[in-house]
Parts: sequence; structure tokens; C-alpha cells
Amino acid sequence: MLKSKVVILCGGRGTRLKEETETSPKPLVEIGGKPILWHIMKTYAYYGFNEFILCLGYKGRMIKEYFLNYETINSDITLNLGKKDIKIHNQIQEKDWIITFAETGEDSQTGSRVKKIEKYIDGDVFMLTYGDGVANINIKNLLEFHKSHKKIGTITGVNPLSRFGELVIKGKQIVEFSEKTQVREGFVNGGFFVFNRKVFDYLKDGPLEDEPLEKLALNGELMVYMHKGFWQCVDTQRELGILNNLWKSPNPPWKIWK
Repeated sequence: MLKSKVVILCGGRGTRLKEETETSPKPLVEIGGKPILWHIMKTYAYYGFNEFILCLGYKGRMIKEYFLNYETINSDITLNLGKKDIKIHNQIQEKDWIITFAETGEDSQTGSRVKKIEKYIDGDVFMLTYGDGVANINIKNLLEFHKSHKKIGTITGVNPLSRFGELVIKGKQIVEFSEKTQVREGFVNGGFFVFNRKVFDYLKDGPLEDEPLEKLALNGELMVYMHKGFWQCVDTQRELGILNNLWKSPNPPWKIWK
């Protein structure tokens, strides 16, 4: 059986965090000296999911360059300038990561970005998340939940003290999806999606969060996985500061890996 691949949306401009994103793509903004993207990938890899598809856009070349130079950036090295010979002294933990860098357009919407990576999905089920949020979510439980209900899509519902796409829920089924409205039920769209490949039939050039998810909900094909643990996205300098302060604590709440 093919292992489910992890698609991460990395192409947005991050305009609300412009202090950082004027010079760097948002997924490379650092928490504790490591990109947000690295923290997200470490969470999936902890549960054994190490095949990633990064949907690139704004300053995507910088994301490629980070991983192409990953060993030298994250290791002690000895460089012989005359021979241009590099000796790497450390064994990186991430050496089994397989990363596909997909150019999905400078200004594409999220639905369009996902549609463009359809050719890289070789199994029936894949996972998807945003490149700017961390959580201590149990990925294996999320995937098992998705497979158990046999619907096209699963959204992870979280209940932070902020505004995101609201999930109107009956039981475990999402009956309505409304992006960025005042929360009534307490749970909002936290990303960490799981989809069957039938979702590609719903995708168009616009945002994933509008017509595609709305239609899935109306057709009874969208379920919610309730995550009541830690979750935080980074939209503002304040939120970035919160995560950097938590990273300095003895046990950062989303750091499930060793």
C-alpha cells in the first residue's frame, strides 16, 4: 500500500506578516531558529509520513535553496576552499525526507495550487495543510478517522481564540463551511486536511476554502476531526512571538519529536 503523501501550501505572500515576508516566504519565517515549514514537516515525519509535496509560489526559490543546502545549513562543516571540498560532520535526522518542489504560480489561489499537484498524487488518499500553522495533532489518528468514514474530505477542527473558516457540524459531519466568519460553534478550520483524490474534481482556480469545501459540505462529503490540543497559526508578529517564547520553554506544546 502506498504511503499517503503530505501536500503543504507554501505559496502565499503572507501580507499580514510583512515585517518578515518582505524578504522571505512565510513558511521560512523562523520559530526558534528553524522555519515554520520545518516544524510542520517534523510533525508529519514523527508519524512516519516523510514524502512531501511543497506547493511553491511567492519566493519559492528560497524554499528550494533552503532544502538543497539543508545539510550544510544544519551541520558543522569543514570547507577546503582550494579544492571546494566540504566535509559534513553531523548526521541529519531528516535524511529520509523525500520532497517534491512544485511551482504552482506566483499568485495562484489555494484551490488552484492543489489542482496543479494532482499528477504527483499516486495513491487514493493524501494529506494537506497550510505552511504557517503548528499543532500537536496525532496524524495517524487523523488518517484513521478519515479512512473510517469513507467520505471525500476531512478537516481538522480547532477552537482557538481567533477567526477562521467556521465549521457547522452535526455529529461528526460538516454540513456547512463558511470561511472567516464569526464563530458560532467554537470550532474553526485548522487545516491538517485529508482527502481522497476525488477532491480534484471539485477544484478550480479559486480558493480551496470557498466553493470546493462548500460543495463538499453540501454534498455530505466533508467530515471533521476534532482536535482539542494545541494549535496555532502565524498571521501576525504577535503570534510569531508567542510561538518563539513557547519554543524556549522546557516542553513546547507542538514538539512531539525527540
